[in-house]
Amino acid sequence: MKKLVIVAIGGNSLVRENGLDSVNDQYEAVCETAVNIADMVAEGFNVVVTHGNGPQVGFGLRRSEIANEVAGMPVIPLVNCGADTQGGIGYQIQQALTNEFARRGINKKVATVITQVEVSIDDPNFKNPTKPVGAFFTIDQAEEMKKEHPDWSFIEDSGRGYRRVVPSPKPINIVEKDAIKTLIEAGFVVIAVGGGGIPVVRNNNNAFEGIDAVIDKDFATSLLAEQVQAETLIITTGVSRVCINFGKPNQKALEKITVEETKQYVLENHFPPGSMLPKIEASLSFLEKNGSRVIITNPESLKEAINEGAGTHIVR
Repeated sequence: MKKLVIVAIGGNSLVRENGLDSVNDQYEAVCETAVNIADMVAEGFNVVVTHGNGPQVGFGLRRSEIANEVAGMPVIPLVNCGADTQGGIGYQIQQALTNEFARRGINKKVATVITQVEVSIDDPNFKNPTKPVGAFFTIDQAEEMKKEHPDWSFIEDSGRGYRRVVPSPKPINIVEKDAIKTLIEAGFVVIAVGGGGIPVVRNNNNAFEGIDAVIDKDFATSLLAEQVQAETLIITTGVSRVCINFGKPNQKALEKITVEETKQYVLENHFPPGSMLPKIEASLSFLEKNGSRVIITNPESLKEAINEGAGTHIVR
């Protein structure tokens, strides 16, 4: 079997700048990313694609809120917004890859798996939600929404207003991992764990229930890579290489580093908690569970990075 690579695409990379954030604009961004993924398939790698959905979930929640305000339509639960965006973004990536493979004469099929990801109801983040989602509100609007939804929490966010915060628990199991493995073994390019997966917990009857939360996409991708025994995990971001001393005169781009060196950089606080640190932590988790290498780079450098010509490579 050819080497298996898991590629994580950020949700923000699918939203263009300058207000170009319609569904059609998103599809154009997806098509550009599909070219880069097809390059790796053409190189002979088996590829699984995961993706973020942060901006898209925010749009979906806002549409739901407006529909509720204007027409009294029921508010869509966050967990359902996550499922909806998994299907919508997965469809676009699936179609873009299918068309790109046909254009190149690559004999590859693509399938999207709507993926549930199990979390623990005892995860401490359920008691202390930290992940802002959706639109900004005035304090009066936030208080009014809390009356309607007593279990919702709000925080003031960077002077821009109040936003709902939800739990961001750690993933513990990919529910559809066996289906994903079967598709990989059958030669499919699989799209899975969109947006970190649909968060589910086990109830008292040991059955799954969806729960309003946001699972970090990179942690869920790392767990998927471990459970399907991938050799390489690639996390895409906005830069071609990870840097230490970022934005300072002594800024340095990292090309190839060990797990031990990476842990030392973490201790020295080189990676911001809200952006690069989760990617680094997810990388270390994968490598400590028998993964061979992690590459962090931007989408346009994927082909070069897989051949060690770009990106930051973290190795055991």
